[in-house]
Amino acid sequence: MKVVLFCGGLGTRLMEHSRTTPKPIVSIGPRPILWHLMKYYAHYGHREFILCLGHQGHMIREYFWGAGRGAPRDRALPDTGRPIQLHGRDFEGWEITCVETGTDTNIGQRLCAVEPYLNGDEIFLANYADGLTDLPLYSYIDSFQRHDAVGAFACVRPPQSFHVVTMNGDCMVRSIQPAVESDVWINGGFFILRRGIFDYLHGSEDLVEGAFQTLARRERLLAYRHPGFWACMDTFKEYQQLQSRYERGDAPWTVWRQSVRKAQAVGR
Repeated sequence: MKVVLFCGGLGTRLMEHSRTTPKPIVSIGPRPILWHLMKYYAHYGHREFILCLGHQGHMIREYFWGAGRGAPRDRALPDTGRPIQLHGRDFEGWEITCVETGTDTNIGQRLCAVEPYLNGDEIFLANYADGLTDLPLYSYIDSFQRHDAVGAFACVRPPQSFHVVTMNGDCMVRSIQPAVESDVWINGGFFILRRGIFDYLHGSEDLVEGAFQTLARRERLLAYRHPGFWACMDTFKEYQQLQSRYERGDAPWTVWRQSVRKAQAVGR
């Protein structure tokens, strides 16, 4: 399946770290977080990527242009809409199409802008460019295909730093507990969409706050609960946490490494 990744946001809450670098290519270890996310999808066999560019999109094009052609980092990938092929240990035959989708456009508008590049595919994957997970993608896709849904998203636990508050009628607090210990679930991205999603996107309508609301009312939206690892890199603190986990070898999202370790263990 093709994978649409929304890479055009301003990333304002990470500005103290990435004022001059778009958030998708802020590095976790030696590679950009965008690479980690793409590596996750490639591990499950999905290597055709459509990148929705916006803020400083030329830097994302340059990263992949240099990786694919051995060209200087300051030589920009021409904005032709044609995919580039990447080969080698780090890219495994990826096909990447970079599409300029505007700086101030919302997710729904970016998705509509890349519709022609889906080539009529009935089902495709989509995601933000700043989240990582160990979500079992095969099982998720299988669950989606067994339902008559137009869209789906990964339903995950909120970050540990959040607390859920229960109050009585006059706002007196009855309880306060970590969100991860409550029954609260949030939208974690990792969307699966059918082509019918474009029937619900009109004008400037957003994906989650617009189309998904309509799908929910019509019972055509699926939430896939994933109690495992999920994290986003929305703030500098979250970047530090991901970087720290990677440095100490505790990176659950690197599912491609887990498979190698399991294979080696079986072979012993």
